[in-house]
Amino acid sequence: MNKIAVLTSGGDAPGMNAAIRAVVRTARFYGMQVYGIERGWDGLIKGQITELQNRSVSDMVQRGGTFLKTARCPEFVTYEGQQKAAQTLEAFGIEGVVVIGGDGTFRGAKDLSDNFGIKCMGIPGTIDNDLAYTDYTLGFDTAVNTVLSAINNLRDTMQSHDRVSLVEVMGRHCGDIALYSAIAGGAEYILVPELPYDLDEIARSLVKSKLRGKTSNMIVLAEGAGNRDEIVKYLNEHAGVNIKITHLGHVQRGGSPTMADRILATRLAVKAVEMIKDETTVSSAMGIKGNKIIAVPFDEVFKAKRTFDEELYSAQNILRK
Repeated sequence: MNKIAVLTSGGDAPGMNAAIRAVVRTARFYGMQVYGIERGWDGLIKGQITELQNRSVSDMVQRGGTFLKTARCPEFVTYEGQQKAAQTLEAFGIEGVVVIGGDGTFRGAKDLSDNFGIKCMGIPGTIDNDLAYTDYTLGFDTAVNTVLSAINNLRDTMQSHDRVSLVEVMGRHCGDIALYSAIAGGAEYILVPELPYDLDEIARSLVKSKLRGKTSNMIVLAEGAGNRDEIVKYLNEHAGVNIKITHLGHVQRGGSPTMADRILATRLAVKAVEMIKDETTVSSAMGIKGNKIIAVPFDEVFKAKRTFDEELYSAQNILRK
């Protein structure tokens, strides 16, 4: 394989630039030409493609976001859109694509591979950590540390005013950001979409906490676990507390990637390039299991069943006492 391309698609995640950098430099080490596709699948359809040199990715390893940019592309869901993308690749002589993104990005890569024979390798880039086949996704560690920093700051002001803080974090279907940041930040309550919770029980616990002289508590809510305003209204009324809401929003997606995400990006990217140049391999997604980099065919990626770490969640019930 002489020419490959790299793109980022879906939501951005810290570490994407580090992954692009490693893809480019690894590919060029093996004597391949590398092209950057701007704005994901949409840019591929429109031919927004530029050749990348080693210098093109200088000073990128520490930058958040993605310099190739990203965009949603409803057209690529269709066969006709995929056909346009395949024709663009053919016009540039590109034989394979490294795609960096989440579930939707990988499904697009699988379609392009299945329908048009384009070899694709996926790097999991999503802060939600919601891909079941891998222990961690690129950007998750940075997002958790961003939330943790906010929790640390909120602790100071909540304790000064004897208040309860509710921090809403990203996670419509996956509560890992909430779980990990809450445990690391010493939060008393974690609300995630994977497990049920009892607001009456939380209200009683808050009352008991106040009677013991503890007047400040932290609640971390994954956005998919309930309506923050309704939860706060209920707890204020039934526990007699003064809860302040902090909605972190897209700040969780930005920022310089942590050491863990930079290293993960590098390891995944090197593996992706080595896989794509090997004629015996099939289109697959890179991942990490037990600190070892793995490659999983896309068919198996979508069959994998995600499990929530209930053991870690249960530890919080012990630690908050």
